[in-house]
Amino acid sequence: MLPQPQGRAVGRGADRHLRAGARRLRRWPLRRVRTLDAGSDKPVAFATHEGEENPALGVRGLRLSFSNPDLLERQLDAIAAAAVETGTEAWVMAPMVATVAEAADFAEGVRRRGLKAGVMVEVPSAALLAHRMLEVVDFLSIGTNDLTQYTMAADRMATDLAHLTDPWQPAVLQLIAITAEAGRQAGKPVGVCGEAAADPLLACALVGMGVTSLSMAAAAVRPVGARLATVSMDTCEDAAEAALAASDPRAAREAVLALLEG
Repeated sequence: MLPQPQGRAVGRGADRHLRAGARRLRRWPLRRVRTLDAGSDKPVAFATHEGEENPALGVRGLRLSFSNPDLLERQLDAIAAAAVETGTEAWVMAPMVATVAEAADFAEGVRRRGLKAGVMVEVPSAALLAHRMLEVVDFLSIGTNDLTQYTMAADRMATDLAHLTDPWQPAVLQLIAITAEAGRQAGKPVGVCGEAAADPLLACALVGMGVTSLSMAAAAVRPVGARLATVSMDTCEDAAEAALAASDPRAAREAVLALLEG
């Protein structure tokens, strides 16, 4: 059995974390909030399970709530209170969701507090079942860093596997396209965050696939925005087709670049 987070020190640490998250929502009333994504390369003392043989495939993200449901409940309470105080319609998403049942259970708790419910698409199973995920949640957000890692079975921290953890990998692009199409058919938003969203060329292809929003580091906003301002939706759709038809990441980049600058 895995060791469980417990004790008064753990409780105090969790409370501090939740208060900090609520303060951020009050200060920057953004619509989308991700619940705790601890574990693997994001250790948090009060939540991370110690001694896991393969933490990247272990208890992280939403899975932390399976043995400690109060941790998630307190997060949702804090987000709901901050949303009321700021007058924000908070959209809350859970990381590391692998099944439709997990998505449905999370959505029930979120909606009970008057919030919009969504999930991160980081696990290939979530992408493949995106249409069914959208039957139980209000939106999806594709986390391309983890989605690439799990699709290609390559640790994103391993520099010698960088060629595999490239978001232009054909398999990754196909999963993104499946998810975006599910959103289009359901009439629900599908966003992308991670390195893919910060790539001006790939951003055009993502929009063409049907992605409705891009989340990136502040430094990437200007170059991505500048590139998108020069293209039409028809061109983005052509870029998506070119990227999806390519046999490898290099070919996909070259095809999109040739189309956009041709």
